[in-house]
Amino acid sequence: MRLGLSLGYQTAWSTPADHLALAQEADRLGYSVVWAAEAYGSDSPSMLAWMAGQTERIDVGAAVMQIPARTPAATAMTAATIDALSGGRFRLGLGVSGPQVSEGWHGVRFAKPLARTREFVDIVKLAVARKEVAYQGEHYTLPLPDGPGKALRLGFHPPREHIPIYLAAVGPKNLELAGEIADGWLAVFYAPEFAEEQLASVRAGRAKIGKELAGFDVVPSVPVVIGDDVASCAELVRWYAALYVGGMGSREQNFYNQLATRMGYGDAAREVQDLYLAKRQRDAAAAVPMEFIDRTSLLGPKERVAERMREYAAAGVTTLSVSLFVADRDSGVQTLRTVAEALDLSGVGE
Repeated sequence: MRLGLSLGYQTAWSTPADHLALAQEADRLGYSVVWAAEAYGSDSPSMLAWMAGQTERIDVGAAVMQIPARTPAATAMTAATIDALSGGRFRLGLGVSGPQVSEGWHGVRFAKPLARTREFVDIVKLAVARKEVAYQGEHYTLPLPDGPGKALRLGFHPPREHIPIYLAAVGPKNLELAGEIADGWLAVFYAPEFAEEQLASVRAGRAKIGKELAGFDVVPSVPVVIGDDVASCAELVRWYAALYVGGMGSREQNFYNQLATRMGYGDAAREVQDLYLAKRQRDAAAAVPMEFIDRTSLLGPKERVAERMREYAAAGVTTLSVSLFVADRDSGVQTLRTVAEALDLSGVGE
């Protein structure tokens, strides 16, 4: 199992300089990849290109580039360019976002997300491989049939003809699609105790193309808080869990709430959502079960984190990407070092 660093996106309490310092420390420590995210603020490719130019070995990955935010061809151009800038260190994570962002921010209908994702990935692969981009699909037609457009090829030679593609997936059908068309899966709220059901969907997708799970990168983003008292560590993660389970999406369409329900926390997930949507965020955070936080995070002293890493590795994780819940840059750097030491202690590192 390898280590990754999930930086998320820029917030009111982070700066690009902070994220760069953490990426550079992860690079020095031998982490395999640093991921940047986007929602409706900072974009991931700008951050990744900036970090790629100031790191040496670590891969830079989009987790994710939003599918509704760009055409497939623009995504391929950006991916190929960052891959060239970084000397072949780019990983392309893709996700459909959610209905509120897709339709409210990007003006793109959310309907049929799986079919759109399949076509999007098809076109990205064609473009990155420098094949003629001609495509006839339900959602994308290139070139347009009634105008002057013609099928084109990518106008320069990137370092690789295939850039690793990852899908951010939560539901069973999307997990199956990831197994079929992608090189890896970007997971959230990944609990080793629940992983087999999710991996079964991925395996079903792999079987469609005659492949097994071996060689497929399973990459959960896992909150980490180092400290002596596990309960105190969990308190730092509680608000994040409440935001996703309670407030990320509408009452009718919250993928993370549905995931928590499939994991056996249905009653708590409903309570958290009710409280969050009633603008009682503090109460919603308090309602998140301690067990749910502990199962989906790395909490406590280094030895406990190492033991939990063994469970993640046994549950199919190949790249464990940690999300730092820390107060400042120095604490983040120290946490990265402790996590690397925990991996060595666990005995499951590559």
